[in-house]
Amino acid sequence: MDGRGGTPGGTVEGRVPEDLAVVVDDAGTITVWSAGARQLLGYEAEEVVGHPATGLLAAALPESARRHVAEGRRWATEVALRRRSGGRIVVRLKGTPLADGEGARPWLVTAAPEHMAGPVEPDAEALWDLTLAQLPVPVAVYDTEARLVAANEVMTRVMGRSLAEMRGLTLWEIEPNPPFDEYDRLQRQVLRTGEPLFHENFGQAPGEVRGHAWSMFLSPLKDGSGAVRGLSAAVFDTTAQYWARRHLSILNDASLRIGSTLDVARTAEELAEVAVTGFADFVTVDLLESVALGEEPEPVPPDRQVTVRRTAQRSVLDGCPESVVPTGERTFYPVDTPPMRALIAGRGTRPGPLDPGMQKWIESSPARAETVAKYMIHSVLMVPLRARGVTLGLVHFLRHRTAEPFSEDDLLLAEEIVARAAVSVDNARRYTHERRTALTLQRSLLPERPPDLAAMEVAYRYLPAGSGADVGGDWFDVIPLSGARVALVVGDVVGHGIHASATMGRLRTAVRTLADVDLAPDELLTQLDDLVVRLDREEGPDTRDLGSETATPGEVGATCLYAVYDPVSRRCTMARAGHPPPALVTPDGEVRFLNLPTGPPLGLGGLPFESVEVELAEGSLLALYTDGLVEAADRDIEVGLNLLRGALADRAGPLEETCDEVLRTVLPARPADDIVLMLARTSALNAAKVRTWHLRRDPAAVARARKSASEQVTAWGLGEASFATELIVSELVTNAVRYGEDPVVLRLIRDHALICEVSDGSSTAPHLRRARVFDEGGRGLLLVAQMAERWGSRQTATGKTIWAELALPD
Repeated sequence: MDGRGGTPGGTVEGRVPEDLAVVVDDAGTITVWSAGARQLLGYEAEEVVGHPATGLLAAALPESARRHVAEGRRWATEVALRRRSGGRIVVRLKGTPLADGEGARPWLVTAAPEHMAGPVEPDAEALWDLTLAQLPVPVAVYDTEARLVAANEVMTRVMGRSLAEMRGLTLWEIEPNPPFDEYDRLQRQVLRTGEPLFHENFGQAPGEVRGHAWSMFLSPLKDGSGAVRGLSAAVFDTTAQYWARRHLSILNDASLRIGSTLDVARTAEELAEVAVTGFADFVTVDLLESVALGEEPEPVPPDRQVTVRRTAQRSVLDGCPESVVPTGERTFYPVDTPPMRALIAGRGTRPGPLDPGMQKWIESSPARAETVAKYMIHSVLMVPLRARGVTLGLVHFLRHRTAEPFSEDDLLLAEEIVARAAVSVDNARRYTHERRTALTLQRSLLPERPPDLAAMEVAYRYLPAGSGADVGGDWFDVIPLSGARVALVVGDVVGHGIHASATMGRLRTAVRTLADVDLAPDELLTQLDDLVVRLDREEGPDTRDLGSETATPGEVGATCLYAVYDPVSRRCTMARAGHPPPALVTPDGEVRFLNLPTGPPLGLGGLPFESVEVELAEGSLLALYTDGLVEAADRDIEVGLNLLRGALADRAGPLEETCDEVLRTVLPARPADDIVLMLARTSALNAAKVRTWHLRRDPAAVARARKSASEQVTAWGLGEASFATELIVSELVTNAVRYGEDPVVLRLIRDHALICEVSDGSSTAPHLRRARVFDEGGRGLLLVAQMAERWGSRQTATGKTIWAELALPD
């Protein structure tokens, strides 16, 4: 330390005078004492000449030096000497053997160069000195107490201190800050174990203004006996390799983390999260307004500002305080600024602080200018999000806490990260657009609200699959039928997306058409099965999967449950095609799943379906649903059915509340499929609203039927409908008497409309035709069609029923 400080034990390190020279004879006696020696130790010549040289040693010579002395070879080492004042000084000395011509071997002791590490051969000293001094990597030598003995010029430059300032000090004494405490510990470990050690670290050295990656080799220095006499430290700057590995790690992280969902916003957030992990200090992802709205990207106009939406942003600071645009808000890029130029060019840019456009960009927002100054943002990358030749938005990478500015390699890395993310963003955008289209199509095909029915009260819920899966083909419907009856249908088309939604629409339309024909449930499913088979044949493998040679028939399929409830008889006829069984809740709260024949899924073709008729007490609750409600990947279907049973038990309250309770109880944590739940509470038409007459097949029965019907309508307070009722009853009974078979039955039902029904034993369906001028018949059904709001016929177990509905008077 140039004689300006001390070390533990009173040791002083001083600069050795250049004229230091001491001659020691063959017996170890001092014979020559120079002025430099007097200056260093304080002894006058008469005090030391003639005395043993060992009297000046404060510690024994190192073993290697003693061996060289014994062998008469040149040596150089540190020597601890006693000063006249009583202190101790460590100096670096060099011993050169001399010959006096009489066979004796005196020694000339002089100062040794600082970079000379120890005893060396005379012919290697010069090369050794030059090697240590001129090595292009930092090198230092430490003694057994981990105190610095020597260091080359590169090491002094890295440490920011001269050799004289550091000599005799440990690393922790030189720089009492992390990570030098760790370096000091590692050095002492090498001295203790005698084993070399390798260590890597990234940090900023005291003499550097930027961080570097350092690879340190700590090696023990051993003498001939194997004793550890010190250690050497060779430090290599591996910053380039560090950043290369770091870049590869970031790219690998981006491959694993970006695009985990098909959600545009979440994908943008994943990009921002990856980029602030060891690369940038603040990242923003702006999408073009059209892309953010889920529409097709619009071209970037070069002559006017562009509006974008901040979709995601992340910072190394909590809460992104650098942000001047909240997530989800719109902002704009002025013309002729770096963001606009990057969007137009379609490639990344690294604008410098002196770029005029960059200054314009900063000053376009006072908040942005304030943030740049406050957080000292000094380096920026702007990389456009482009996929499949289309620009989707722009990503900003900024640094303020990291002292190192972005390099060209960083720009290449940013472009690679953004390119990978852009494909995921575009996939998510396309998926969102298709899903929205499918969902819109599906919702347009489903009922908007339950119809007002006297036969039952209905409530339902439809939940499309979450953003992680396509919209499925689940559907449901409530169809009013003749005779105050109601049809309930729930179905699930195989597959997802627009194709499934379109198929669902076709099947729903077909069900409504077949329901109007009043087919029995098993017959309706048979007709629907034939339709699905035809759809599968018409589409074929090429339509479903272009280029697929493995597609086989049967890929268009569905499950379905169809039920018809009659409020007059309180009987419900049901059939199912591969669909989960309905649940029935009796008025006393008992829950059971109806044991209906399963039936094959629609689309297999040629297999039979079977109907089951169940009598329901008034106030019974039917629960129809799709498999997405009770099935989940992490649980057995029986678990879901038991949860449904528990949720339905003792539910006598409003159906809307019951729907919500069922979903809360049964719904899987992460539904992977669409879910339909439909609840129907049955009612019964009492005898006061239904009148039935059994008629003889006698023309005279027509007048009696007309009279009875008129009286009943008047008794219900519907006198205004008396004439139309008489006319319809007259025509329908006349047809039954003339063309039908026994038994002939007339029934009037007062529901939301006045319903007239005439049944007979013939299965021949009537048809409407235009009568010619001179025809005596053929006008009856034409008159019925003109008087009634709607009319039709249906097959029964004993024949047919012709019915007509009249609107009730206000």
